Amino acid sequence: MSLLEIAAVLVSFVAIWLTAARRMLCWPLNLLACALYFKLFLDVRLYADMVLQALFGIAIGYGWIAWAAGKDAAGAVIVRPLSPLAAAAGLAMGAVGGIGIGWITSRYTDAALPWMDAALSSFSLVAQYWTARRHSASWLLWIVVDVLYVGMFVFKGLLPTAGLYAAMVGLAVLGFIRWRSAQRTSGAESRAEPARGDSHA
Repeated sequence: MSLLEIAAVLVSFVAIWLTAARRMLCWPLNLLACALYFKLFLDVRLYADMVLQALFGIAIGYGWIAWAAGKDAAGAVIVRPLSPLAAAAGLAMGAVGGIGIGWITSRYTDAALPWMDAALSSFSLVAQYWTARRHSASWLLWIVVDVLYVGMFVFKGLLPTAGLYAAMVGLAVLGFIRWRSAQRTSGAESRAEPARGDSHA
């Protein structure tokens, strides 16, 4: 355990909580968490996760812009459904990315857990992209990824980080419930608007 890991855990927890609540402040905090974990993963030789943090930084910038443009009249971030085709394409890309990253890190680096690290990193990018696109299904993928991350971090002796990811499983469940509720509310309002318009015609 180190001060760096403790700081990364605390910042990440608050950032994920704000993401579940659909608050714009989540983005700068997520960016700070990425920087902290980039250094931590470099220190413990989880190179795929280290590179993942840099890619997350790019995805965070995209998500920040997408959320700012995806608000309703009241200023709330709108949740959008994920089509089956887009879901299948995202999962396929995650699998291909995991194989590619795993092959590179297993052959050319001294990565501690190259294949597991690569697979989790790749699917985390898919989940992050879905989060940026405001899909409630992103939380389901985060649940699976975070459960597996708990095991990996326990194995690596990063117990505070393992604890964070265990808590993030709970936050992901909460996020899915909140986002699904917001999606249903938004869908109901969309269906109701034409009806109200017809009544005035």
